[in-house]
Amino acid sequence: MHDEVPGTIPATTQTDDVPRATPAPIETDGLDPDIAKTVTALYGDGIDGRKGAFTPEWADALREDIEVAYQDALGREGGAVGRGPKRHYVEIHPEQMRGWLDLVDHPWVRGVCEAVLGPDYQIIELGFDVPNPGAKDQPFHRDFPMPDETRETGRLTSLAFNVTAVDTTEDMGPFEIAPTTQWDLPENFEHEMFPDKSLYPRFHELAVRKYPQRGDISVRSALTIHRGTANTSDRARPVLVLGVDAPGAGNAEHHDMAVTRGFYEQLPERVRRHLVCPVVDELEPIVQKHSIEGLMMGEA
Repeated sequence: MHDEVPGTIPATTQTDDVPRATPAPIETDGLDPDIAKTVTALYGDGIDGRKGAFTPEWADALREDIEVAYQDALGREGGAVGRGPKRHYVEIHPEQMRGWLDLVDHPWVRGVCEAVLGPDYQIIELGFDVPNPGAKDQPFHRDFPMPDETRETGRLTSLAFNVTAVDTTEDMGPFEIAPTTQWDLPENFEHEMFPDKSLYPRFHELAVRKYPQRGDISVRSALTIHRGTANTSDRARPVLVLGVDAPGAGNAEHHDMAVTRGFYEQLPERVRRHLVCPVVDELEPIVQKHSIEGLMMGEA
């Protein structure tokens, strides 16, 4: 989590000649100290975390829910999308996760979303990645092209929260991220997402591997260059993904989560107001469409 990441380095003070956007000035006065620390980290390193946000037992229930949803997804066409050999992504509905409300209503999650994305932030994505035994190193990438607003104003318009469902060890293919690279302009990037391999030495030099344990949460800018590494263990490393946007960021159109009317009506208003997904009478299985072409190498 944050204590495993090098100290915050303002992008404007780095001495290399990598072209980058200039991060917007951030205002943390009046924020809870934990929230202020995370906002500063997101505009610096591009990632931060909250250790022990939930109990290990809560994470065990998450793993059970992921395993059920994963088996269902693998059993139908379009239920899972490959993210590389032995690696899948599956989008799910909030009602498929018993702890969804706990997560989105956690004070740290709400506080970070509001401080970075504004009071009208939108919960747009719920899914999980599963690097299975035999998963290979992914190419370095960001999850979508840099938005014009970020390029022009230096403001972050989207956040990705990750929650591990297992205790991560070195042989399980830990997540690897290159701090401060959320500001790199996509020069010599394929599809504005995949840096050319000639740029890899810098990412290798910056890269930090993450070893979250059950109950930990991390939050990052999806623009920060990252990858999953090779899983040489005999265990899968499932991790939940919660995607949140600022209004107008435009990522919701790539996702298909929905909630039933009964579920929606039981949610606190402070949560309901951030949902932009359809409210339906009956849930339909999601056919995955959030594919990332550059990660679909070989058979998943």
